[in-house]
Amino acid sequence: MVYIGEGGEIDGKVNPVLTAVEGQVVQLTLINGEGAQHDIAFPDQNTTSPRVTGKGASTTIAFRADKSGDFVYFCSVPGHRQAGMEGQFLVTPRPPPQAVVEADISREPTDVPPPIGKRDPQTVRVDLLSVELEGRLAEGTTFGYWTFNGKVPGPMIRVRVGDTIDIHLKNSADSSMIHSVDFHAATGPGGGAAALQVDPGQEKSMTWKALVPGLYVYHCATPMVAEHIANGMYGMILVEPEGGLPPVDHEFYVMQGEIYSDMPFGQRGSAEFSVEKLLNERPEYFVFNGSVGALSKLHPLHAKVGETVRIFFGVGGPNYTSSFHVIGEILDKVYTFGGLQSPPHEGIQTVTVAPGGAAIVDFKLEVPGNYTLVDHAISRLERGLSGILSVEGPPNPEIFNGQVMPGMGH
Repeated sequence: MVYIGEGGEIDGKVNPVLTAVEGQVVQLTLINGEGAQHDIAFPDQNTTSPRVTGKGASTTIAFRADKSGDFVYFCSVPGHRQAGMEGQFLVTPRPPPQAVVEADISREPTDVPPPIGKRDPQTVRVDLLSVELEGRLAEGTTFGYWTFNGKVPGPMIRVRVGDTIDIHLKNSADSSMIHSVDFHAATGPGGGAAALQVDPGQEKSMTWKALVPGLYVYHCATPMVAEHIANGMYGMILVEPEGGLPPVDHEFYVMQGEIYSDMPFGQRGSAEFSVEKLLNERPEYFVFNGSVGALSKLHPLHAKVGETVRIFFGVGGPNYTSSFHVIGEILDKVYTFGGLQSPPHEGIQTVTVAPGGAAIVDFKLEVPGNYTLVDHAISRLERGLSGILSVEGPPNPEIFNGQVMPGMGH
């Protein structure tokens, strides 16, 4: 019995060495590969995952690596550690201040859980950790973000209709604020926020049942709610219909938000939140996945000619409606408002998504090149709002035979 790494530098490695920097938030997904019951424990970090039973079952945990050192991780099921399920967890010391690199808080658009497929309803445990941290807003500019699991948006959660969600919200001990979570997919007071107001250093849990399929926003709902959302505390949960969604080649996770900073757009330095600009609805920045360049310079989307793409798109807000548009593409199918109980619209150019709303868009790629993701309230490009879908493959002159000129165009 062993752990096998998946993705990045640990891909395919047996009991890989897991690394982190002191103070960093660690998020880890455990997938059951063979059907026996397993978990993963980090005893020195006082963290153990729920046990996963059944091939393909998975769970995700998040914790902060509070101290540096050479630690271990292992399966706590009796006999499994002795059978080989043990590895090294290496936490390096925090760099000195002059060497600190701006933390990338932007969640990668490929950070999407795998499709549920066909299975019976079950209880799904979800662990969220509220973390306040300084992160990169733009080149040379940082901002004090409030996050779920150290990234903006928070992790995408994927369940099926009929599942019971066992939500555990822990607030970091070094947080300055109470935090909570409101699931738009939940039916009950506050979407769960009434039961999940968590003080720094504390943890609360509750359960709720996913009754209606669709793509839904979740966000912090601690007063002042708009401040918590504007500082980055939002994410999405997909409730799949029975049998799942039609398969595609690539799925991406994209959310739009606003940053209300005390410093004007483009000024370098450490920006702070401005409550005055928030109340006047005058953001300095519009962003995809938390920061300027998150989906262009840092984490562009990639695909190939002939492949199909699905974008799970949502608006954290808290205030502005998006007119989501992919320059150079027509959206083959659009599940408006994130709803999955009605047939999708077809052949759509631009989709309107309200704050706290969502949409699912599918399209097939016919021509290579760079496709720009925008809000067609187009002046927001000048305040940081754009992403790139880079498509590789042979040219297709029967469909597009124009010379590509510098600049943007339809």
